[in-house]
Amino acid sequence: MIEVDKKTFEEEVLNAEGYVLVDFWGKSCEPCKALMPHVEELAQKYDSKLKFCKLDTSAARRLAIKQKVLGLPTIAIYNNGEKIDELTKDDATAENIESMIKKYAQ
Repeated sequence: MIEVDKKTFEEEVLNAEGYVLVDFWGKSCEPCKALMPHVEELAQKYDSKLKFCKLDTSAARRLAIKQKVLGLPTIAIYNNGEKIDELTKDDATAENIESMIKKYAQ
């Protein structure tokens, strides 16, 4: 799983070809921390199908707002730089994330 920040987000996510999953999380977000091991597990399981990145929004607030991330945790899928799907807050469960990945991981 690639850790991105405001300097590398554009290159790793917006300029990437194909599907990229981004885990938007924050240091003070307990649900984010609880979810992260599941996301990392999914990253290992599906890394040949999509690229996995995570962004600490506490260090990149403006970028998160620009990406319309209004709550945490948010798991978003981008395709060729466009956000095409996302799960936020209570919807961001390990099961829902895997279902979302399966829609795009061919």
